[in-house]
Amino acid sequence: MEQAPSLNVFGESLSICSDQPKTGYFRDGCCNTSAQDLGIHTVCAIMSQEFLAFSLQQGNDLITPIPEHGFPGLRPGDHWCLCAARWWEAFQHDCAPKVILGSTHIKTLDVIPIDILRQYALDLN
Repeated sequence: MEQAPSLNVFGESLSICSDQPKTGYFRDGCCNTSAQDLGIHTVCAIMSQEFLAFSLQQGNDLITPIPEHGFPGLRPGDHWCLCAARWWEAFQHDCAPKVILGSTHIKTLDVIPIDILRQYALDLN
């Protein structure tokens, strides 16, 4: 699997999103992506109770641990590489989680406008 260049939404080096829990399509801690990543797991988001409940309602349980797949289950405050389309859907339902733009892959901009992401960024001055 060939990875897309590891750049964030600013065109700079992509920062780690989370090592605990280990996140990313490649489980490398970064929101890297490739052509095989059909979900585009590129948004470094900080989980909130509201978003986790929304995701569960949409059929994607991010709360329940799945030890056989190395998935610990997520809690509010955890950083996680979300699918760009799921983040956008949550935005449209007023429950999008905050994001770390320095750790959000540039491919996210194919799905979500930068001005919207900036409104949810925790790493802007």
